[in-house]
Amino acid sequence: MINKVRVRFAPSPTGPLHIGGVRTALFNYLFAKKHKGTFVLRIEDTDQNRYVEGAEQYIVDSLKWLNIPFDEGPNIGGEFGPYRQSERKGVYKKFIDKLINSGQAYYAFDTAEKLDFHRKDHETKGKTFIYNWHNRLKLDNSLSLNADEVQLRINAGEKFVIRFKSPENETLILNDIIRGEITIDTNVLDDKILFKSDGMPTYHLANIIDDHLMEISHVIRGEEWLPSLALHVLLYKAFDWKAPEFAHLPLILKPEGKGKLSKRDGDKLGFPVFPLAWQDQDDVSRGYKEDGYFPEAVVNMLALLGWNEGNGSEKEIYSLEELIKVFSLEHVSKASAKFNPEKAKWFNHQYLQLKSDKALADLFLESLKASKVQLEMSYVIKIISLIKERATFISDFWNLSCYFFEAPITYDEKAVKKSWKVETDSIMNELVEVLRPVDDFSSQNLENVIKEWITSKDLGFGKVMQPLRLSLVGAMQGPHLYDIMELIGKKETIKRIGKLLRASRG
Repeated sequence: MINKVRVRFAPSPTGPLHIGGVRTALFNYLFAKKHKGTFVLRIEDTDQNRYVEGAEQYIVDSLKWLNIPFDEGPNIGGEFGPYRQSERKGVYKKFIDKLINSGQAYYAFDTAEKLDFHRKDHETKGKTFIYNWHNRLKLDNSLSLNADEVQLRINAGEKFVIRFKSPENETLILNDIIRGEITIDTNVLDDKILFKSDGMPTYHLANIIDDHLMEISHVIRGEEWLPSLALHVLLYKAFDWKAPEFAHLPLILKPEGKGKLSKRDGDKLGFPVFPLAWQDQDDVSRGYKEDGYFPEAVVNMLALLGWNEGNGSEKEIYSLEELIKVFSLEHVSKASAKFNPEKAKWFNHQYLQLKSDKALADLFLESLKASKVQLEMSYVIKIISLIKERATFISDFWNLSCYFFEAPITYDEKAVKKSWKVETDSIMNELVEVLRPVDDFSSQNLENVIKEWITSKDLGFGKVMQPLRLSLVGAMQGPHLYDIMELIGKKETIKRIGKLLRASRG
């Protein structure tokens, strides 16, 4: 048993939450709940230039819709708050001072122009400029200047950043729960900026300090943060703190498998990459909720992007409770997961089939409210039972069932040409006469009556059933024909046959 699990999901409020971020939140949540731990939401808004109004609320609303609630976070509090980094500004200064005083961080006065010059100079020589041990004594910083000059420049209000002094000639042995042991040569690391000229910490410093102060036991985050692992571990060492355990989740790839999944891919191929719709100045981005997906289907789909239960299991449908029970980081794959939009639809179809006819009828009627269609619940429930197997979304129901509510206005031309022959008029007229005296208009009785008549007349079933289906539905689709007849009733059935008979005569 793992002791006192505390994990965090720490997004930046710079726009809508990508499903890759949602999966990170989900895996943190599953891990926390599996080990009776705490799931924390922390908003990392230190980069005020990229802050987007409404993005934080969007993150909260997304987690709420997906039913993966956080135990501590903005607006609900907790003993380790505040949970927005912008509200923790006063926390970070004393820690950066500690690194300065211990000689593990330093002031750097290099201007953007000067650094750009060095980068271009290196490029012309076929090299890459890295600000670290091999050149920091030649650059404009507190390591190359005497203490008095440094203080004078700070007192004069000169702009500076504070950089981490990465060690020279060391080999770091890092451990990742998913990826195992990772070896890093510190000579290839750059001296990352920890404190910016605007007085705000960078992600790296704030992240480490907050994880420590919030007693985070496991950092579960995306693979894109793997290059930062060495710096983060070095910072823990610099502060003489125990580092949490790390697990870096695999990327979610485009459907074709090349490159990280992006909004552009969704726009191009017609699927959402965000949990909820998002509107900015330029356009509206689609959301899984607005596209008609069930939140539990989205959760199930995301859980299987890069994770499986193991032990040869081929199980694909998991409730959230089941996922909590069987989830483990050891069964998360190192390999990136290819996103399959058709599989996402498959999951939604499966969850639609699991819902009761009454629940689906309620959702269907809710979707029809704007059209002011008045329908009787018991009738709708019967219809849902007949059509739901063919539906992926609630929005499919109307096209699959409209003929139950209103007679067809048009008829499939190809189907008419194929099934309506010279003798069809007389066959349909005779069928009407067969149906008129039938009192028991149940599906089973209708099937018996019509089959007996077809057999007695030595007719082909297609000669009767195809034009009959066209009369009732308008196309060669729909559930069992006798079920349709039972539901719309005798009067409507005869009326619709007559309507197509008149149309066939021109």
